[in-house]
Amino acid sequence: MKAVGLAYHEYSANYLFEQYGLQPFFAADRRVKDGGGSQVAAFQNDGEQWVVKLYYQDSGIAHPGEDDDGDIQPGATNPQGTEFWIEEMREFRLSVARHTDEDPAGQQSFNAHLAPRWQGMQTENKWGEKSEFSVPDGTDERPVHEAVNIKINGSNIAFERYEELLREAAEAVGIHRRYFEDYHPHSNTQDAERYVRLLDERSGPVHARDGPIASLGHLLENDRSGYRKLVQNDRDEKGRNVKGYYHTATLGPQRVTEVFPSHTFPREVKHYYSRESASMSSSRALAHPKVGASYQVNLWDEKIGVSPDELEELTRQLDETVLSVLAEAGIPIHPGDDEQGDGDSNGPGRGLYGPFVADDYFDPTQEQDRNVVSLDLTQIRSSQESVVIKHLADGLSPVEWESLEYLVTDGGDVSPADIAEANDRHVDSVRRALNRIPELVEAEYGSVSLRSNHIAEMVHESVQEAKDATRRAVEAGAKAIEASKRGIDETTSALVAWCAKHGIDVDDRQDARLKLRMRGIRNVSARIEEAYRLWCDAGKDPARFRGGQVDLGERGVATVWHYL
Repeated sequence: MKAVGLAYHEYSANYLFEQYGLQPFFAADRRVKDGGGSQVAAFQNDGEQWVVKLYYQDSGIAHPGEDDDGDIQPGATNPQGTEFWIEEMREFRLSVARHTDEDPAGQQSFNAHLAPRWQGMQTENKWGEKSEFSVPDGTDERPVHEAVNIKINGSNIAFERYEELLREAAEAVGIHRRYFEDYHPHSNTQDAERYVRLLDERSGPVHARDGPIASLGHLLENDRSGYRKLVQNDRDEKGRNVKGYYHTATLGPQRVTEVFPSHTFPREVKHYYSRESASMSSSRALAHPKVGASYQVNLWDEKIGVSPDELEELTRQLDETVLSVLAEAGIPIHPGDDEQGDGDSNGPGRGLYGPFVADDYFDPTQEQDRNVVSLDLTQIRSSQESVVIKHLADGLSPVEWESLEYLVTDGGDVSPADIAEANDRHVDSVRRALNRIPELVEAEYGSVSLRSNHIAEMVHESVQEAKDATRRAVEAGAKAIEASKRGIDETTSALVAWCAKHGIDVDDRQDARLKLRMRGIRNVSARIEEAYRLWCDAGKDPARFRGGQVDLGERGVATVWHYL
């Protein structure tokens, strides 16, 4: 289907070039020396003007010609036999940016860090201690003996353009482009983000407490295994309250697949504002939040390479994630579908397109074909709640109940043996109990956990209610005995005990209107009817009870007779 085209934001990757060994490294060294420490140039790419600066930085790589006294032996060789005539180990950087005439915001740029690699190379720390640096062996077809690694960090550039821009920039400062035309398969993507910018008054459903970002974090995570992270920060760095300032949900690959069956890699879904958004006029694009998705490389053991096909698939998955989150929040994913928006591209100082806001790098008029996956988070939430309610309604065995109680009150690693020991049960009894409630718990390899954080919250609430009910029952008995000792008749004593049992506070002072405090009480009508029956059985004035007030806490105050 047609959807708004997302913008490229951050990108980071490691490009490994081994075809020419260390020649690119030595070439960078020569060009820096020829320029007295740096080289500056300009070039064109795809009709755009770009500028580049080549410069150097200190290196922690140990010079292969350094002797025990710290002196450099010119012409010394590394383990591969390559001669080093340079006297000082340096690493190099290419700072590449769009010309300011074409990029007034100055945020379309990248930095490329060039460092040498060879098998057996060593690094040296600030105390002079040396250790071997691990260099990948490569593959049988393309072993790595010597190479250069280029770490790219950039923003607001299409992911697939970095490789060509790197070649053009190197050529512009006198380093031959052929060095960077054939990257090694070990090259890999480290970070990538795609985003849209939303009108701030429309983005609330995205970051709401029950919105898609929060729901992804709560519903799709086992309560104690794997990586779980949900951030909901509504204050900026200066302590100002900004609703939705930085809200993120991070999902590992297993949870991603539960939501998006055709997706693979871990990611972070985010809603965030710029640091100074609180002090900006709403006419500025940066006053409005971004909704994006970014690749999280540290959450799995696999990799995404830098080939065109891999980058295209990376872009597809990120885009579908953002669009599905928007759709789940009720945000039209195509500006023309927005009945609330004015469709005005000439708003007060900003480009408005339905719920979207144009900025220097996000153009809501761009369209793309994307598959929008229905997240069905409401359905997932409802099904998880119905599972909990079903088991509670059907009744849990004592061992099942003890197991659930232990899981919600112990934050560490839990095994069936732990539960058995804590409750003086046989471990086989615990295992059988856990097998009877597979919808609530995951049990594998000697560990037990609740199936999701949402289920954990519901079970915790039920456990707490059970504890409260037990406490109230004990208090009810005590109050009934106390009332009996004070000479209160049996019917009045029954009313006192019943109120204590159900957590209802009766304020029956003669100089004031009767008040029933029923905060957090469910099925208020049934409880009031039962209280009225016991009140009348105690021989008390029915009119006084009917004219009383009910304090329902956050739900407000009502008159008793409305419930009778």
